[in-house]
Amino acid sequence: MYFLNDVWDWFWFLFWMFAYVAYIFALVYILIDVFRDAELNGWAKAAWTIFLFFVPFLTALVYLIARGKGMAERSARKQREYQEYSEDYIRQVSFASPTDEIAKAKALLDAGTITQGEFDAIKNKALGNKY
Repeated sequence: MYFLNDVWDWFWFLFWMFAYVAYIFALVYILIDVFRDAELNGWAKAAWTIFLFFVPFLTALVYLIARGKGMAERSARKQREYQEYSEDYIRQVSFASPTDEIAKAKALLDAGTITQGEFDAIKNKALGNKY
């Protein structure tokens, strides 16, 4: 019977540690969202931050109820911005255009380095064709 008590104690310890870490993550995410929101003025941001530090559980609950939908929209918008930024960066550093790729492949074909099938595969890949 003593062993069962230790197992359940361990289980509850892990459960509460998980809940505590999840709670800390939620507080940090809310704090990030408060400062990400351009619609809030400085006083509102300061108020949310102060309440998060002094009454964290209640403030987090109120924030998620009152501003949860906007929180999700801001997060999705930021994710799209990151995706567009990374795609633009990749295009910027990838200096070879499709015509350059095809010209290089044609030079390799003329030199006999690659076969006609390999040239066609490179050409289709540069043009974005599957086949």
